[in-house]
Amino acid sequence: MPKLDLTKVPVKTGSIYPEPYGAMMAGRSSLRLGEAGGLTQFGVNLVTLHPGALSSLRHWHLHEDEFVMVTQGECVMVQDGGETLMQVGDCAAFPSGVADGHHFINRSDNVAKFLVIGTKAKAEVATYSDVDLQVHIADGQARFTYKDGTDWLGPR
Repeated sequence: MPKLDLTKVPVKTGSIYPEPYGAMMAGRSSLRLGEAGGLTQFGVNLVTLHPGALSSLRHWHLHEDEFVMVTQGECVMVQDGGETLMQVGDCAAFPSGVADGHHFINRSDNVAKFLVIGTKAKAEVATYSDVDLQVHIADGQARFTYKDGTDWLGPR
């Protein structure tokens, strides 16, 4: 495989989240580098957060590990235990099955970027810590539910 040309990797914007949560992802985009390189066992994404943007709803994965490294600017990592400033070179690891929701917020005036590497489990459940929402992924399809497992019909 030749060197990846980042100018030819499509920029992914938007979110699979149902509304009103999808709209909260404005200012976030990513390059699916692992996908562009043909990787199938783990994902590699370069996430860009414009000032004020957040990476995702605060979440944790049942079956997938995640690793993050800040590559440009700074952002704030928010977890159950509080907030941590993350700057270039700072890393964080999120083992699967650990119920400690996390996400990143760019509270600076400059663009922030971070690399995310994670497992691509065949079946996954992600739980969103601050809202009554889970996503169940199987066969490439996402199904949203409340945390009790019933079909998601909108915020309660």
